[in-house]
Amino acid sequence: MKVLIVLAHPERSSFNGGLADVAVTRLKEAGHEVELDDLYGEGFDPVERATHYSRRVDDSYFAPLTEQRAHYERALLPADVQREIRRLEWADLVIFQFPLWWHAQPAILKGWFDRVLVYGGMYSGSRRYDHGHFRGKRAICSVTAGSPEQAFQPFGRAGNMVEWLWPMHSSLYYVGYEVLAPQVSYGVQGGGIRYQDEQVFRDRLEAMKNAWARRLPDLATESVIPFTGWDDWDEDGMLQPTNPLRWRL
Repeated sequence: MKVLIVLAHPERSSFNGGLADVAVTRLKEAGHEVELDDLYGEGFDPVERATHYSRRVDDSYFAPLTEQRAHYERALLPADVQREIRRLEWADLVIFQFPLWWHAQPAILKGWFDRVLVYGGMYSGSRRYDHGHFRGKRAICSVTAGSPEQAFQPFGRAGNMVEWLWPMHSSLYYVGYEVLAPQVSYGVQGGGIRYQDEQVFRDRLEAMKNAWARRLPDLATESVIPFTGWDDWDEDGMLQPTNPLRWRL
């Protein structure tokens, strides 16, 4: 496979950076082509703004989707966005490596979605979900969280991790990706009495790296998160009455 790793952490020597390095090494050992996309290291601008567009459709009012589509069709998108799109078109698998901050991805990664998944190019009204631009490609989120795993269960104090990652998973499926279950590394801040011993904590981090390394070779064949598609919905976008999921909710 061709694998793109999108790293969203401001410190390259962080644990997130270490997990990205594990992925690069392990995947190359398995014979895959790998490219690392360090958003902070490359100075990616996450803020969508009118000044990104050189030949505005309307100079008096900034409509981001209108400008995205027009500049995509004219091959005039900003250079950093064009670079990111080329990487996505190249990759068979995209790994998003990031810490969970305020129950979501870091702002630089959210802005990456805002700017790179351009309307008219990466999606449109008819090219979404299982008809999306990136259908046939895979994506996975590798996420770190400070609290222990138990805190992120449905009744845990930190809330259900499935719900925190649902918006990003949905966005990836929206543009056509087959989305794999996330790799979540819990308890990386080392808080709590159980991690007061530094060596115990370092051993725990190493174990999480090893768990990620063991999973990486199987990402091409793993089962994906089951989303509903166009054939499952009626004209109002609701599940068809005959869909089995209607009777499981």
